[in-house]
Amino acid sequence: MKIIQYADVKATHFDNAAAKGIAARVVIGKNDGAQNFCMRVFDISPGGHTPRHTHDWEHEMFVHAGQGEVFGNGQWNPVKSGNVLLVPANEEHQIKNTGKDALLIVCLVPSKAPEL
Repeated sequence: MKIIQYADVKATHFDNAAAKGIAARVVIGKNDGAQNFCMRVFDISPGGHTPRHTHDWEHEMFVHAGQGEVFGNGQWNPVKSGNVLLVPANEEHQIKNTGKDALLIVCLVPSKAPEL
């Protein structure tokens, strides 16, 4: 069993035109012996965003804190703390922080996906 504080995991930072203001952490992954899933935590700064993209795997997200918008089904959808999302495979999606505080999202992807 592994029990940690997610903030103790070193973050990979993204801050460019495609992905702005993101601290991403793989909190459970292949290095932990996880064979089926990877758990990632994204801390998105106010005004920050992920790249708009698609891929051939689904993923599940839990909005732990903050508020923002998620692009999916061809439109922007508001999200806030407590929301749960399912992004189907091959659906174009993007997340942006529209609030004044950090947008903290836990994201699960299958083991075939890149961890970050």
